[in-house]
Amino acid sequence: MLPITGIYTALLALLMLWLAMQVVGLRRKFQVGIGHGGEEELARAIRVHANFIEYVPMSLLLLGMAELNHALPVAGLYAAGGVLLLGRLMHATGLRRDAGKTFGRFYGTLLTWMVIIILSAALLWHTLSQ
Repeated sequence: MLPITGIYTALLALLMLWLAMQVVGLRRKFQVGIGHGGEEELARAIRVHANFIEYVPMSLLLLGMAELNHALPVAGLYAAGGVLLLGRLMHATGLRRDAGKTFGRFYGTLLTWMVIIILSAALLWHTLSQ
């Protein structure tokens, strides 16, 4: 069982659906079926959703592997999941507001990358030290 990964998978899945609903709502508003139709707001919403899809699956796989292999203590796993969720929320909020550099976009990405690096390092360390 992976109860910690399960919690964060469920929370991130709900966030993913919310981001997808933002895209759908804007597609309806601007009457665009495919692509962004030159609408900047829709283009950003699509990128927010796509960026989420690009980073979250690997992050959750790493979290699950770390949990299965006991590569981090329970508190570390909860912290990684929480920081990942916070990072993705920050990124989505920041990029949704502005396509340029924003606090949320920058630090959301930074937090996500930190989680990936820490989980990867913990898994490597744990596995290679066996």
